[in-house]
Amino acid sequence: MTDLTLAPNLDAPDDTYADLLAAHDGLTEAQSAALNARLILILANHIGDRRVILQAIKAAKSVA
Repeated sequence: MTDLTLAPNLDAPDDTYADLLAAHDGLTEAQSAALNARLILILANHIGDRRVILQAIKAAKSVA
C-alpha cells in the first residue's frame, strides 16, 4: 500500500490544468458535474487502493 502523494508530481501541471478546463468547454453545469464524477471514478479505479482514495477525500475536504 502507498500513501497519497501530495507533493507536486505532474510533469506539465499548467498543461494538465488547461486540459481539465478545456474538457468542460461547452458543457452545461450538469454535464460538467457528470464529467467530473466519471473522471473521479476512472482515476479512483486506476489508483485501486481504497485507503489512498480515502486519504485523497480527506485532503480535498480539508482545503475547502
